[in-house]
Amino acid sequence: MATKDLSAYNHESVPNGSSMKFGIVVSEWNYEITGALAQGAVQTLHKHGVNEQDIIVNYVPGSFELTLGGQYFAEYTDVDAVILLGCVIQGETRHFDFICQGVAKGATDLNIKYNLPVIFGVLTTENQQQALDRAGGKLGNKGDEAAITAIKMVALQQKFENGITLA
Repeated sequence: MATKDLSAYNHESVPNGSSMKFGIVVSEWNYEITGALAQGAVQTLHKHGVNEQDIIVNYVPGSFELTLGGQYFAEYTDVDAVILLGCVIQGETRHFDFICQGVAKGATDLNIKYNLPVIFGVLTTENQQQALDRAGGKLGNKGDEAAITAIKMVALQQKFENGITLA
């Protein structure tokens, strides 16, 4: 079990995002959690130079709809990356498994189909407390982590597109 802030990172290792544009899709289900994830993601993008007008946030009803929301960003906007933010808490049925598998596969498929970083920022927890701990609580904020991943993946893609090989 994690016992430290999972969102702690070396700020110098994150590229400047001032020339980047991001779409964020947030699930309305479990909004106490997903709203905190979105707030963390937006604050982290700002911290690394992303301008307010270059962050577009849209909402979908639940985590299962995140991938279609991500597809809309890929098809109808000029964002450099999409961040999917949701929270699925284990219940008494297998519904949890189907939702988690569907969203994870959907995000992977979007990455490949659109050649666009689509970041999986979905909490998959056993209970509400674990989700709270990972949405700005004692274990950090998965929204921060998703934003950092998005910036790093856009920078990596830009390197390849500009013909710069990595050592």
